[in-house]
Amino acid sequence: MRLFGALGAAVAAALVAAPAAAENRTFIIANNPDGYGIDRCLANGEPCGTTVARAYCESQSFLQAKSFRRVERDEITGAVPTSGKNACSGSCDSFVAIECSR
Repeated sequence: MRLFGALGAAVAAALVAAPAAAENRTFIIANNPDGYGIDRCLANGEPCGTTVARAYCESQSFLQAKSFRRVERDEITGAVPTSGKNACSGSCDSFVAIECSR
């Protein structure tokens, strides 16, 4: 009985002492020009993108946006090829990465 009590106390102490691990996830979204200027804020990392990034994270059930930035097509696994037969011909979307945290 004492063994279980000591074991339970040790586990409880470890849980209290351990920092809470935050869940982070990065979303890649198309940066289509829509005339509102929001895309430029996100893609350029400007302060006006903070509100948009936070709203996007909240819509995905996350608490906050940790960061946002433009990403190049070759940074994305499985993206449309940048050269060769299937490459974009000038009208390709750019992309924005938004890192969200719980």
